[in-house]
Amino acid sequence: MVNSGRLTVAIFGGSFDPPHRGHQQIVTEALRHLDIDRLIVLPAYLNPFKDGSLAEASQRLEWCKALFADIPNVIVSDYEIRQGHSVKTAQSVRHFQNQKMYDVKYLVIGADNLSTLTQWYDFEWLNAQITWVVVTRPGYELQTDMLRSWTMLTLNVPVSSTAIRTEKKTDQIDSRIIGSVKNTLEG
Repeated sequence: MVNSGRLTVAIFGGSFDPPHRGHQQIVTEALRHLDIDRLIVLPAYLNPFKDGSLAEASQRLEWCKALFADIPNVIVSDYEIRQGHSVKTAQSVRHFQNQKMYDVKYLVIGADNLSTLTQWYDFEWLNAQITWVVVTRPGYELQTDMLRSWTMLTLNVPVSSTAIRTEKKTDQIDSRIIGSVKNTLEG
């Protein structure tokens, strides 16, 4: 859906610490269901609501490139990692909007983010700019009253990066990165 020469895009950001099959399914479903030209996978240098991550930012970027870079219409961006510090989502959306080639229409988030969404930096601006794509997660209700425009991606994948890190279970990790993820978990 090319809009006045600009590509319509969705941004799917996160820590990806580590990326897993649930993330892969989100990307696949977003490409299938959203009217977009590109999906930008945007690994965070550091999540603004976290103190740290298991894997270094550069490692998480490499994992994302290994999983997503060969999927048509997916761009794995190093924008937040190049900043070298935690970046607010609104700043990233503005960055891509300011590039003449992109029209950021969607922001993909997990339902687990809804409870803190109004605490995000410049939430009101974000809410006015984009359509939220809320991905269902087992155990999380869809509290969406505060969202101006939203759509839902229904996925009930019982996996999370947190569970992978704490339980050191790698059965939901793609074979292209499983060795590296295991080394990081054991290190």
